[in-house]
Amino acid sequence: MKRHHRGSRFYGALAGTAVLALTAGGCGTGGDDGGSTDGAVPPTTGAQRPAPTAGTHREASGAPAAAWHMWGLKPLPAAPAPPADKPVKLSAHGTVPVLTHIPTRQKVVFVTLDDGQEKDPRFIAMMRDLKVPVTMFLMNDAVKSDYAYFKPLQAMGNHIQNHTLHHPVMNTLPLTRQKQEICGDQKILTRNYGTAPLLFRPPYGAYDAATKAAVDACGPRAIVWWRESMQIRNMQYQTADKKLRPGDIILAHFRGPSELKGTSMTTMFANLLKRIQEQGFAVARLEDYVQPPAR
Repeated sequence: MKRHHRGSRFYGALAGTAVLALTAGGCGTGGDDGGSTDGAVPPTTGAQRPAPTAGTHREASGAPAAAWHMWGLKPLPAAPAPPADKPVKLSAHGTVPVLTHIPTRQKVVFVTLDDGQEKDPRFIAMMRDLKVPVTMFLMNDAVKSDYAYFKPLQAMGNHIQNHTLHHPVMNTLPLTRQKQEICGDQKILTRNYGTAPLLFRPPYGAYDAATKAAVDACGPRAIVWWRESMQIRNMQYQTADKKLRPGDIILAHFRGPSELKGTSMTTMFANLLKRIQEQGFAVARLEDYVQPPAR
């Protein structure tokens, strides 16, 4: 996969035709927040993970508290049940909304993971232990070396969504090329994972009117942006007070030591969960708050 210079930055107005993001947050190279490697101590190969027992304290995720402690973490608050009346309702054709957050008063945030370059087996073990819901926006150039890696994560209930074939800056391409990128990834992901992606995330957050037209033609029903992005130890915020808000969408990546200054993906993800826990938020599943079009 082509890597983009760490110093490249992309900006834009969310309401405009071109939406661009910080490269560090939007699928560029690893973060610049100091490269801390503190955080969770992941289990070594063959390590025993605590089996659920009767009476064990559990959070809403279903993970026993002992599992959180094993990864050097405190349990997240219990996530409330998703609303029966979904706050985001998608249309079958013609309207492609851009979701920067989910309108909800529940104290929940949504974690999204992009690209798929890093395929650390310990991350799958971590997700099995903690049962934190995530949404995966997969890009074919990154995942084609091992499509099977993401199937255990999907089997845990985590949805696979569209992130293009080759990770271009979409609003620099004509409509025909944008359709090739989105439709191509849609077909490959559907074939490999058995479900057509409902959502699309443009690389770097960059999109225009042609992107919306291509999304509409290729099958996804919404473009998903974000309000915070995870680096190595800390999050980048779009608000001056640097606080999470109910319904925020957080961007992170499948990244490993080569992009995280020697830090593992499990440590980066543990640091992300710490930042969420410190502010008293639960993690909910994005798709549980989105109503697909009626068939």
